[in-house]
Amino acid sequence: MDKPLLTVSGLTRHFPRGATRVAAVDGVSFHIEPGETLALAGPSGSGKSTVARLLLRLIDAEAGSITFKGEDWLALRGAALRARRRDLQLVFQDSLAAFNPRTTVAQALDMPLRIHGLAPRSERPSRIAALLERVGLSLTLRHRAIHEISGGQRQRVAIARAIATTPSLVVLDEAVSALDVSVRGKILDLLLDLQQQEKIAYLFISHDLAVVRAFAHRVAILDKGRIVEQGEARKIIDAPQSDIGKALVAAIPALPAKM
Repeated sequence: MDKPLLTVSGLTRHFPRGATRVAAVDGVSFHIEPGETLALAGPSGSGKSTVARLLLRLIDAEAGSITFKGEDWLALRGAALRARRRDLQLVFQDSLAAFNPRTTVAQALDMPLRIHGLAPRSERPSRIAALLERVGLSLTLRHRAIHEISGGQRQRVAIARAIATTPSLVVLDEAVSALDVSVRGKILDLLLDLQQQEKIAYLFISHDLAVVRAFAHRVAILDKGRIVEQGEARKIIDAPQSDIGKALVAAIPALPAKM
């Protein structure tokens, strides 16, 4: 049996709150297989986004381990870490805040290609055109500023930027929650198509169990920094065992069988 793409064990991080320190992430453990989608679900403040920041090394863990593609991810430093970052990418919830709004679409997609040395300057326009085609955007958008295009188009650009480096894992931090229902469905379909074509794994962070049930293979439910249950997404959501899982399901008027 192949080893997991990502293994997280005992991940812990505290933050100060007044005179005390509160565990935002408290001994979190999970794994993700190649080409799999694991959802992290939970209410606001449960620690979902802190887990994402720890994985991306945007903040440091206080305890625990992360093994990514067989390497000790937390031990990487400097040039070694920068080189490996191309393999683990992030798509944010707020697509406008994720970019310099005056940057053009082409400039946004050129950056990862340039930073990671993935293509010489002469080849980058054709690579950008291919990325836009992959995410269903017209080449005519390449000279438009990020702030001039729609939210759905910006999120497609964000996905194109993430896949530009051919990552093994993409962290989607509430990446569809700000979109209206029709656009959300199209973005989810795009992500599924990319997963099938490229075998990309996703860590899908969301509070919306209806979307999680339709999109993820497995789910881990967080409450106050701890995973309280995890397993196959449909089984967990159809019959949650934890109090917070039951509360999240109860907050959804009706879970559709398909999206």
